[in-house]
Amino acid sequence: MSDFSIGNLMPETSLCSLRIEGPVAYLTLTREDVYNALNIELISEIISVLDWTKDRSVGERGTLKDENDAPYLRVIVLSGAGKHFCAGADINMMRDAGAKSAEENRRDSERLDRLFNSLWAHPCFTIGKIQGVALGGGAGLIACLDHVISVPSAKIALSEGKLGILPAVIGPYVYRKVGSAEFRRLSMLAGRIGAEDALRINLINQLSESLDGVEDKIIKEVLTTGPMAVAESKRLTLTFDRWSESDEELRLWTLDKTSEMRGSEEGQEGLASFLDKRVPAWKTEE
Repeated sequence: MSDFSIGNLMPETSLCSLRIEGPVAYLTLTREDVYNALNIELISEIISVLDWTKDRSVGERGTLKDENDAPYLRVIVLSGAGKHFCAGADINMMRDAGAKSAEENRRDSERLDRLFNSLWAHPCFTIGKIQGVALGGGAGLIACLDHVISVPSAKIALSEGKLGILPAVIGPYVYRKVGSAEFRRLSMLAGRIGAEDALRINLINQLSESLDGVEDKIIKEVLTTGPMAVAESKRLTLTFDRWSESDEELRLWTLDKTSEMRGSEEGQEGLASFLDKRVPAWKTEE
């Protein structure tokens, strides 16, 4: 049987770091000498971290703490060390793609897809802290996050078109984030936009002159919300994104989901705490 204890078998990494503070995981890209560019090793390490944190999240385990009374995870904070968040795909990886077979390039694309989908669908609330540039795959990471905070000087681009290729793997996530018209414009121009423009089109959510501790207010807010409600809200959105049946069937599904959540242990605790004028069991100590 798998051991999903917080203190067990943390992934070994050399190009990113993982720090756990209570219910919050801090994931930092540490290839700052190459602007945190994504190579195969870094992509694989991030996937391992996302898998590990997913398995140890409240949303996945359905309980607040592990068997050793350590809190399961509720928030992930993603950042890049140094001057830049992420400059996209590593230039050496891009160069090598020309010498690879179609099957090898397909496997590389599948690895990238797994990275973005793992972040997009992660049961934790995900926060990004952006400085410098976020290009190509870096912009893809931004699009997969729940709340993105950027310094005003940051530059973001779907830059693939400048190399004669497409932002196809990151496309579904950016498309959902900014909508059809803006995705089309950004992918065709492939140029850099400023943080204020990114805020206007909802690619980022907040501007801050400093990123030091800027996430604390958001984390505090998330930790007052039912952790299963957070995870289920993301699953609810994914269901809406993928819905292919009739509107009537969707309405009926939402009725069932509402009844399910109201009758859940967390739903009952939330109602009871409100009526008893006390804090719910999931709220951390101030």
